[in-house]
Amino acid sequence: MPGISISHRDLIEGLIASNRIPRLPVAFWRHFPIDDQSPDRLSAATTLFQNTYDPDIIKVSPSSSFCIREWGISDEWSGNTEGTRDYTNSLSLDEAQEITVQDVMQGSLGKQLSAIEMIIAIHAKTTPVIQTIFSPLSQLKNLLGKKNLAYAIRHHPAIISGTLDVITETTKKFMLVCTNLGVDGFFYAVQHATSYELSREEFIQFGKNFDIRLFDNLNKHWVNILHIHGSHIYFDLMLDYPCQIFNWHDREGAPNLLEASRLTDKVLCGGLNRISAMVQGNEEQIESEILDAVSQIGGKHFLLGAGCVLSIIAPHGKIIHAVNFARRI
Repeated sequence: MPGISISHRDLIEGLIASNRIPRLPVAFWRHFPIDDQSPDRLSAATTLFQNTYDPDIIKVSPSSSFCIREWGISDEWSGNTEGTRDYTNSLSLDEAQEITVQDVMQGSLGKQLSAIEMIIAIHAKTTPVIQTIFSPLSQLKNLLGKKNLAYAIRHHPAIISGTLDVITETTKKFMLVCTNLGVDGFFYAVQHATSYELSREEFIQFGKNFDIRLFDNLNKHWVNILHIHGSHIYFDLMLDYPCQIFNWHDREGAPNLLEASRLTDKVLCGGLNRISAMVQGNEEQIESEILDAVSQIGGKHFLLGAGCVLSIIAPHGKIIHAVNFARRI
């Protein structure tokens, strides 16, 4: 890749510290279906992606089921082009209120820790490594089935709160082990801070209030990315999350980069539409969106990304072109 010689770690440290940095940093990530079911293969796939495209941050991307499988959830990959897996069952409310705190060293969580350890051993000297953490409410959605969550919150709030207690405690324990393994931070994924899913009051009570209990874990790290998933998001409710970088679908809904830069001094990650540009678009569109993003953000800290995961069908040449162009401007 062309550009001034500087390690990814030094570049991202400079970005977060608001230092003058020599080039535009880039962060792309994707899922690795099937490979994400094995620590060895997830590590190998992550390393291949890193060695091919050279992004400035390594986001470890397990399937979303990694944190809930031991509570009785099963899933399968059926060809989704995001690389995500489809859930084949869910828990009833009675079953959900019986779950207990997991031993994070065992089962699917233990396997993910093994993958993290392998990836850190290969890359951490030169590149920040961050582990994906799904918020407790996001995990609960996958336990109950996404069509059942809002009803359960509105009609059985006590059961929901109790189940979220268990999920939050398990997540806290998992994050602590990740910290001890040497991760540089977390990619904290929040999926329900949107009026399409919940009211502001519902999100605060069942989403943010449990996220807050994990803030101490986030505060131990220097490079956390907050991912706010979806459209019509409650961006203002997320401004106090202890994350150095904000990432959301800025090309698919408000706020855009310019609007967000007026609300926060955090690093903003986005600029490219993951579908219309990175899958369907041409190189000229990719260049235009990058230049537009840089123009929107002005002199503030900016990390080029695609709003969310790259599609697994995003052409190799387009990813290479986006990285090369970003590092030339």
